[in-house]
Amino acid sequence: QVQLVESGGGLVQAGGSLRLSCAASGRTFSNYAMGWFRQAPGKEREFVAAISRWSGSIYADSVKGRVTIARDNAKNTGFLQMNSLKPEDTAVYYCAASYTRLNSPSKVSGDYDYWGQGTQVTVSS
Repeated sequence: QVQLVESGGGLVQAGGSLRLSCAASGRTFSNYAMGWFRQAPGKEREFVAAISRWSGSIYADSVKGRVTIARDNAKNTGFLQMNSLKPEDTAVYYCAASYTRLNSPSKVSGDYDYWGQGTQVTVSS
C-alpha cells in the first residue's frame, strides 16, 4: 500500500502560481511513477502530468509550458509547479502512483494504483 497526501492548493488570481506537493508513505516511493490528475465540477477527471521513477515526464497539452512536474525520491515527495494559472485550471487536483508504469508514465487514470484525497485549486479571474 502507498498512502498519498496532497497539499499546496488554494485560491489564487489568474496569472498566479501554486506549487502542489504529494507526500507518499508506505512503500518505496521510487518504485512508482507519479501522476497528477484534476477534476472540475461537472467534468470527468483529466490527466495533467506524470513522471517516471527516473524523472521522465509527460504533460497534457492544456498545461504544457505552464506546469512542471518533479519528484524527490529521497523525501518521498512529488511536486507540481503551476504557473500562469487560468480560471479553467480550477479543479480538485489528485496525485496518483503507478507501479506497472514506473518507467513509462501514463496519461490513463486506470494505470494508477493509488490515489490521494485531492487538494482544491481555485483560480479567480
